[in-house]
Amino acid sequence: MSQPLLEIEDLRKVYTSHKGLLGQNKVEVTAVDGIRLELKAGETLGIVGESGCGKSTLGRLIARLTEPSGGKVTFDGKALFQLNQNEMKSVRRDMQMVFQDPYASLNPRQRVQSILEEPLLVHGMGSKSERKERVAEVMKVAGFDPDLGKRYPHQFSGGQRQRIGIARALMTNPKLIIADEPVSALDVSIQAQILNLLKELQSKFSLTYLFISHDLGVVRHISDRVAVMYLGRLAELSDCESLYKDPLHPYTEALLSSVPVAEPAGRKEPIVIKGDMPNPADPPKGCAFHTRCPKVMSMCKEVRPELYPVKDGRFAACHLYA
Repeated sequence: MSQPLLEIEDLRKVYTSHKGLLGQNKVEVTAVDGIRLELKAGETLGIVGESGCGKSTLGRLIARLTEPSGGKVTFDGKALFQLNQNEMKSVRRDMQMVFQDPYASLNPRQRVQSILEEPLLVHGMGSKSERKERVAEVMKVAGFDPDLGKRYPHQFSGGQRQRIGIARALMTNPKLIIADEPVSALDVSIQAQILNLLKELQSKFSLTYLFISHDLGVVRHISDRVAVMYLGRLAELSDCESLYKDPLHPYTEALLSSVPVAEPAGRKEPIVIKGDMPNPADPPKGCAFHTRCPKVMSMCKEVRPELYPVKDGRFAACHLYA
């Protein structure tokens, strides 16, 4: 077995704030709570869950855009949290991000050709002519005429701007791309184009993706494996086909039952998750999902489940499989 490209061990992030007139009341919110994952070179791991479950924070922690409260992330054999600023800069050449809002992530004062050239300047890659050639090459790969590089971001549509964001991520020939909700702000027809582009680029450049989304349909289209998050922890980890065919965790089962289908005739009645996600500043004792779970047992209210191996390399954090 080859070494995984990315290894995450017991990763945690706790945000602290103070309330009260004088700020005397300390409040801690655990956004990411003990995540363990591996990502092999060339595969796509989908991270899915409701808003506020910690999936975007997880992506930012891996890229060290946010500093962790604990745990370890190893990328391409390097322990990221032990690197200094200069060492981390060199690692970021191999690890790029595509952000959710394609307009907010692009500098409105720069022309597209300058936006794409900037990563090469930051990392000291190539001469002026080589950088110009690389910009033209990547623009063609992303589906643009290189002459359009003279335009500003506001002169493009939302889907085109996201293609520019993807092109920027490709400039340094990265090994890993962390895509944080890259299609959630786009129309459905444009979403399909962007997803197909990502799959095409992965095949062409042997890319590895960590794909973050709340849309189970989108995740199914692009992922090899799927990790389901709930309140900062993993609820289920499975290969994509098995998860959609036979979900293990009650939370995953409820999420899948709510996905619209083209032919609803004969479909089982959707599972309704009652109530809202618990307050992350005051999570329930035991399993975090027990307050909304249709299969809750007395044990669930007292003991927090670990991520148990169930079958065929699949895992579920549920006492049903203890």
